Formats: sequence, C-alpha cells, structure tokens
Amino acid sequence: QVQLVESGGGLVQPGGSLRLSCAASGSIFSINAMGWYRQTPGKQRELVARITSGGRTNYADSVKGRFTISRDNGKNTVYLQMNSLKPEDTAVYYCNLGSYPRDYWGQGTQVTVSS
Repeated sequence: QVQLVESGGGLVQPGGSLRLSCAASGSIFSINAMGWYRQTPGKQRELVARITSGGRTNYADSVKGRFTISRDNGKNTVYLQMNSLKPEDTAVYYCNLGSYPRDYWGQGTQVTVSS
C-alpha cells in the first residue's frame, strides 16, 4: 500500500508564493510519474503539473511560467513551487503518484489565494 502526504498549502495573497510537497511511502516498486491536480467545488479535477521519473514535465497552460514541478526520486517526493499566485488558483490540490498500472492519490491540501 502507498500513502501520499501533502503539505505546504495555506492562505496566500495574490502575487504570493507557496511550495507544496508530497512525500510517498509504502510498498512502491517503481514510480513512473508524480504530479499535482486541483479541484474546486462543482468543477472537474484538472492536471496542474506532472513530472516523470525521467524528468519530463507537463503543465497546464494556466500555470505555465508560474509553477514549477520538481522531484527527488530517491526520496519519492514531488514539489510544486507556485509563484505569482492568482485567486483562480484557489483549489484543493491533490498529489498523484503513478506506478503502472496503478494510481495513488493524497488526501489533498487547500490552497487559498485571497482577492
């Protein structure tokens, strides 16, 4: 079993920064990718950023240039540096870990950007 624990969420003013962390633990044989998704009430969960074990990254257009995803594969940890935050970034952010063919999810961490 795999457990993902997110941290770093909170309240921040527009233009501010937050850094999210997600540490994975448990019976992990191999990690294909880790990423961050976000969801607001009444909206679908959307991909924010994702990084493969080989270092390839993908970003949502809405965050590209502002957010940076990174990882420490040895620690099974992924980070999301969020800069120039906007009110529209307010959401619950979920960590995702892909270990083919399974996906694991964290419980989510609230990010609130005040307007």
